[in-house]
Parts: sequence; structure tokens; C-alpha cells
Amino acid sequence: MVFFGSLLVHVSGTWSLPLVDRDEPRFAEAAREMRERGDYVIPYFNDKFRFDKPPFIYWAQIASYSVFGENELGARFPSGVAAALTALLLFAWGRRLGGERVGWWAAIIFTLCLQTFVHAKAAVADMWLVFFVTGAHWAGFELISDSLSAPSGPTNERHRKYWRLAFYIALGFAFLAKGPLGWIPLLTVVSTKFFVPDLPLTRRFWFVTGMLGTFAIVCTWGIPALIRTNGEFFRVGIGRHVVDRSFNVMEGHGANSMNTYLATLPFYFVMVFLSFFPWSIKLPGLTKHLWRQRDAIDTYLISGTLIVFVIMTLVKTKLPHYTLPAFPLLSLLLARHLFSLRGSPRFAPCTATAAAILSVGVTLFLFPVLARTFPTVQLYKMSRNDLLPEMDFANVDYAEPSVVWYFRSRVHGFFRGVNPDMVEKFMHFPGPRFIIVPTPFAEAFSAKIDPTWKTYRARGFTIVKGRPTDLTLILKQSQ
Repeated sequence: MVFFGSLLVHVSGTWSLPLVDRDEPRFAEAAREMRERGDYVIPYFNDKFRFDKPPFIYWAQIASYSVFGENELGARFPSGVAAALTALLLFAWGRRLGGERVGWWAAIIFTLCLQTFVHAKAAVADMWLVFFVTGAHWAGFELISDSLSAPSGPTNERHRKYWRLAFYIALGFAFLAKGPLGWIPLLTVVSTKFFVPDLPLTRRFWFVTGMLGTFAIVCTWGIPALIRTNGEFFRVGIGRHVVDRSFNVMEGHGANSMNTYLATLPFYFVMVFLSFFPWSIKLPGLTKHLWRQRDAIDTYLISGTLIVFVIMTLVKTKLPHYTLPAFPLLSLLLARHLFSLRGSPRFAPCTATAAAILSVGVTLFLFPVLARTFPTVQLYKMSRNDLLPEMDFANVDYAEPSVVWYFRSRVHGFFRGVNPDMVEKFMHFPGPRFIIVPTPFAEAFSAKIDPTWKTYRARGFTIVKGRPTDLTLILKQSQ
């Protein structure tokens, strides 16, 4: 019931909102190209290597495409599944710590917070990272639960063997979901030495043997990927997208100067009140309550949460969802103490009901309205009956990944950019083709448009640029 209820909330309406530039179309298209090539090791986007993320999300999307087709629902369904599985983990973990009520509220809080609402409906890798990190955090907790005074902890080595196996398998797949960030649970486990000094971590975790198993999982994909790209997957995937992202600003998300960087250090501690809304309303009361009274289980959950927040705070590139792996722990922490906080017996059910209704309402009614503002989709729908598989296609000043995703559902070629002075030459090359240009340019170029060509115009809003967009598609079907 927890899984299917959460999945219903996350999947509803995902089919009615076009993929949002730029990340969603990149992931969705990379999965499609992986499927087309029959190559499940190296992802490509628009016929070029895509080193941004490891392959797990592409594998999940390919499986989804085989059921739902290559569409918005197919691309986003895996994220909904990952979020629902995370809610199920929280239900089971919470029930173990405090009974049915804690389990239910941990799942509800996580499912109905704003950042989960956004990313459980997004065709990106984050939710699978959250799922595997949560699994590793729970397994790590179980291996030391007797030292944390947890109820009904594993009492013999056989039980610990299974939790140990789960811990390292989860770490392996967390890396395949989004790279080294998936190993944060190791830091959470090690941090327990600060509040349980006598804890025999090495004997409980078998770190060397366990991490060899984790590396084996990663290497089944990683070694072929490194060999086939001459190490480029590591240099770009880890070097640029992990190291550079930590020490430099990428794509304008962060602070370029030291003064600005220092000023943005509280970013995530402030942003959590929006990202974790509406449950963030209770965070000040929870903080006050835990400051006065907490047990070792609370400390474990707090440690895992703070480690994520501190690491992301130190990283120069900043986006609100980077702290999402901490939200399951924060949900469980709040669920344990929710009804000890002032006003919660009434606040909790009313807030959950309102959040669920609002979530479904937004997806079913607002998403179709927003869909009309996506110029790429408008152009695609107007022109799709005239598109031919052998067409060549290009753009002037509109190289958005959504164009690749939508138009390649009918066209087998790949998208490229051209300079304005090359448009006439491009359109007069032999063979059917089309080009997407700003409408003012199309109007200036109108005298050179052949009467047999077709044009389509769409007005909308480019989200990544934050500005209105007016585009024209010029199409030539004949030779």
C-alpha cells in the first residue's frame, strides 16, 4: 500500500508535461540512443559521448520504454518507482524504530515534501541515488543498532552478514546511480565513533572485504567504459563533473568569487525550508526538541543529515536538490518526534491531506496548462506529420536538448547548430531537411524561402533562459 500509494502520487500527470530543458531531455535521449545502439555501457547524447552520469538511470529508462514507450511517462516512471521504493524503506525502517505510526509518517513526510515532488517526477538520476543511499544508511544502522540501543537489533553474526551484504551492494549501485556521492553512508557510519567510542566498526563492517565487493559491482561497468573511451569516462565523469563541480562553478550555479562563496555557505540550511516544505514548518521545533533530548538513534540520523548538508555546502556548485539524499533521514527523524512537537496532532494529518490533494491537483490541472508554453513541443506537434526519417535538422541559437528528444522520435539523424549566414546553404543541400530559427531571423530570411517549403511558428517560454521565445521551423520535404 505504501509503495503503490506513493507511486500513484509521483506518476500522476507526468505524461502531460513535456520534458523540461535541459537535463530531462538529455537523460531521456541518452537512454533512447543507448537502446538504439544496443550498447549498454557507453551513453551518448545526440551522437556524442555523455559522461555526466553513470548508466543506472539509462538502464532503468530503457526498461521503462519497453513497457510505456519512448515518451514522457516512460522517461519519468523510473524516478517515481525509486521514490516509492524509498518511501517503502522508510516505512519499514520507521516501523522498526517506533512502530506503525513512525513508519507511516516517515513515508508520508518524504513522499509529500516539495523536493521529492519535483524529482520523483523528473527524468533524472537523483531519485535512484536517494534510494540506494537510504538503503545503505539503513543497513549501516542495523549493523550497529545494538550499540545505539535500538529495539530488536540483529543478535547474531548471520543477521549481520545479510545487512553487511546489503550495505555494500547498496553502495555499489549508489555509485552506478550518480557516482562517488553515493558513498556518503560510509561517512555516516564512521561518524558514530564520535558518540559511541567503543563501537567495533571494523569487526562489524569488514570494510576492506566489503569495499572490494562494492568495487566489483562498479567495475563490471566501469572497466569496460574506461577501456572503450581510453579513460575519458573517468577524466570527464569524475574529473569534470565531480572534482571541478566541487571547486568551481558550473553552468552558473554557484559563487565565482571567494566573498560570494562565503556568503552562500548558509544556502542549503536556508533552502531546506523551501525544499522540505511543508514539513519544514516543524524543523525549528524539532531542532529545539532534539537539542534538549535525543538518543543515539537520533544522533545517527542527525549525523547522516548534517554530513550531506556540510559536504554540499563546501561544494562550490550549488543547486537546491543536492541535499536530497538527506531527506529520507530527515523524514525519519521528524517522524520519530512529530507528535511530541506542539500542535502536531492536528497539523500532521491536515498538512498531509492538503499536500496530497495539491500535488495531484497540480499534476492533473496545471501541467497541461504549462505544456502549452513549451515552444519545442508546439513546433513538433505542428510539423510531425511532415517529418521524414531521413531528414537532416539544425538550429540557429536554439540548441536545446528537448529538440533532440522530440524530433528524433520521427527523424533518425542528429541535431546540429549552424551560423545565421549558413542557413541558406543548409536548406539548399540535397535531401529533406528542416531548421529551427528565431522568428525575427525567419522574417528577414522570408524572401529566400522556397514556395514549396513549409513554415511553422511557435511562441512560448524557455525555462533555462528565463525568457519568452518565438521560433520558426522552416521545412523542406522534397529533394
